[in-house]
Amino acid sequence: MSDEVLNDDTHFDRWNTVKKRTHATAARVGFKERDIFWMRLGRNIGAEEYGKGREYQRPVIIVKRLTRDLFFGVPLSTVLKEGPYFHTFTYRSKKGERTNCAMLLQLRAFDCKRLMGRLGMMPKDDFELMMKKIRELFIPSLSGTGLPEG
Repeated sequence: MSDEVLNDDTHFDRWNTVKKRTHATAARVGFKERDIFWMRLGRNIGAEEYGKGREYQRPVIIVKRLTRDLFFGVPLSTVLKEGPYFHTFTYRSKKGERTNCAMLLQLRAFDCKRLMGRLGMMPKDDFELMMKKIRELFIPSLSGTGLPEG
C-alpha cells in the first residue's frame, strides 16, 4: 500500500513497530563526518521531515559525531531547493552520481542504531560550505550577518 493511502494513525502504528525493532538492534554501524547513509528516520510530527517506505527511511548526512553512538545529522531530499535553509550538492554513490539537497533546518541528534546502509560521502568542499550555512543559520553572531532571510 502506498504512503499516500495510509492515514497518519496507521503510519504512526507501523513506525512504532519499526522503531521497536530498531531500538532492540544490538549492532552498531561505524560512521564519520561527511558520510551519507540510508537511515530509519521515522514518521514524525507536523513539519518535521520523515522517512518513506516500509522502513520509514531517508538519506541523511553525518554532520558531527558526538559519541560512539550519537551524531548530528541532516536529512536529504531529491527535491532541490535554494536559500539559507538548504544546501544542494552532488556526490558519488555505488550507483553513480547523485544530487541531493540537505534540509539544514532539520538538523538534529540521532542514534547510530537508525543507520542502515552507507550511500557515499559528501565532497569536502561542499561539506565546508554546508557547515558555514549551518553556523550562519544556528549561530548568527559568529557570522556577523544576523538571521538569514527566508
